[in-house]
Amino acid sequence: MPKIKTESAKSQTRRAAAGKATLKTIAEEANLAVTTVSRALADDPLISGTTRERVREIADRLGYMPDRAAQRLKTGKTNVIGVLLDQHEEILGFGTSLLYGVTKALKGTPYHLIVMPNFLDTSNVEAVEHIVRNNLADGIIFTRTEVLDPRVRFLIEKDFPFVSHGRTEFTTAHPFVDYDNYAFAYEAARRLIAKGRHKLTIILPPKNLTFSQHMLHGFMTAVREAGIAYELAEGITLDSTAGMVRDYFRTRLQRPDPPDALICPGEVSAMAAITGLSDGGWTLGREYDIVAKQTSRLLSDIQPGVDAIYEDLTAAGEHLGRLLLKRIGGTDVEKLQVILS
Repeated sequence: MPKIKTESAKSQTRRAAAGKATLKTIAEEANLAVTTVSRALADDPLISGTTRERVREIADRLGYMPDRAAQRLKTGKTNVIGVLLDQHEEILGFGTSLLYGVTKALKGTPYHLIVMPNFLDTSNVEAVEHIVRNNLADGIIFTRTEVLDPRVRFLIEKDFPFVSHGRTEFTTAHPFVDYDNYAFAYEAARRLIAKGRHKLTIILPPKNLTFSQHMLHGFMTAVREAGIAYELAEGITLDSTAGMVRDYFRTRLQRPDPPDALICPGEVSAMAAITGLSDGGWTLGREYDIVAKQTSRLLSDIQPGVDAIYEDLTAAGEHLGRLLLKRIGGTDVEKLQVILS
């Protein structure tokens, strides 16, 4: 009769603990003291890199999840990063790309994310106040930063770690990651002028957002240097629906002296403008040209005639995450300001 293999007590313990591994479980597997495992998972530099890596590998394999309630009581930290994020329909892949970058920055740290919606018609300062007053996170990342953003004012007053995606005009320094929208608009205008276009227009973000001013400044600098005619696309913004943008440009062709060059801050507005101008009988590359900001590859694939300038939102998210970790660690805020191009 074949001999039946029996499971060792140690294996039974591991199997029983599957899905609910503890520091003790990891310590047994790694043949280390529980305190060593705890310090390794906390990324203690006094524990060798090899040991830390081995402990993390075992923890991942066993499905270890730290007892965050116990950690919070012990350290006062939540190991949570709060992200206020708008799902902007105009900027393709905005939320997904930004969150992917933040997640890359937090990889290998004890932090995880909670995501809260940031609605387009409000700064959502109430959500920030709720997180801070109830100690729901150790730091906050938010987008759609305003010129005098109430979230920034509140967080500075509370000395609570945060990084904004975009700048403000507060005199008090604060951490931020921003894209150089002045340079984008300036370069876009210069490209259109170099193509021999005679009258430029631009779709701007809503005026309350800081990067609207940066974009307008870059655009106006370029057209004034060249002494070329221009107009602003009044009545539509980056937040306007595709239908509104399409109708605006179709109607604009029915009035005298329409612009023959267009700067779009996003891919959706560019495609909507192309549709509207096409409805009016104009052809891209013949009667007019466009330079658009691109955050995905969709526009180039669908409309290769559009001149595009790429903004890397994943890189922005990664910078946001790294800067926030440094801010939580006590780095001076004036060293936590990044402008990407």
